[in-house]
Amino acid sequence: MKKLLVVLAALAVAIFALAGCGGNNQAANNTKVLKVGATSVPHAEILEQIKDDLKKDGIELQIVEYSDYIQPNLNLNDKELDANYFQHIPYMDNFVKEHPEVKIVNAAGIHIEPMGIYSKKIQKLDSLANGATVAIPNDPTNGGRALLLLQKAGILKLKDGVGVAATVHDVVDNPKNLKFQELEAAQVPRTLEDVDIAVINTNFAMQVNLVPTKDAMVMEDASSPYVNIVAVRAGDENRPEIQALIKALKSEKVKKFIEEKYKGAVVAAF
Repeated sequence: MKKLLVVLAALAVAIFALAGCGGNNQAANNTKVLKVGATSVPHAEILEQIKDDLKKDGIELQIVEYSDYIQPNLNLNDKELDANYFQHIPYMDNFVKEHPEVKIVNAAGIHIEPMGIYSKKIQKLDSLANGATVAIPNDPTNGGRALLLLQKAGILKLKDGVGVAATVHDVVDNPKNLKFQELEAAQVPRTLEDVDIAVINTNFAMQVNLVPTKDAMVMEDASSPYVNIVAVRAGDENRPEIQALIKALKSEKVKKFIEEKYKGAVVAAF
């Protein structure tokens, strides 16, 4: 009798377990999970606005936050993500050149984050001292972009025609003898107490409570070509879940959120 009871108990547990698995599979079949990598501000904040919209389409949006610009592309290529939303086109193009094994493409442009020049030590660039220290991003596209903005501000001159590929070695006129500190983009805002000026990406500026339209001495204007995009693996552009993601991100609801939340520090590109 004891043996019979043990067998019956084991059988009951097995049936319960199988029933549970069946329920989970059914839930998984009814709801498709979409994992999107993003930096926290403003990308993850924008994605949060469309979670309910995608839920109505049977899609569970899972936002995976990153603090760097490298892992989101590697993880996307390795199928740990379905898409990412953190970078502009020049950065992605350069990343793919440097990592030929990475097969990712632009699925849609969503917004622009104008880069700005900030300081805790001076209020106007006219006050910049001779020999001042300048922090800029060290990745190729954002570094070149920062140098172009410094040139636009009139405090240095670059070699003709160098464009976004500019490096500090392309500075041909440096009347204030500026000294450059090249750092990972996410770290640049944290140098503000130590350097004279810093050229900072808007998303990282906002993460340290800087208000770009108020605190930046000089900013790119809305004509900037650095549109932030949704990137996906090549061939996934037309996946229904990706198309639903893009449609939700390009909605009037998101445009209104960007306008009201960021007040010009982030500009919708649709």
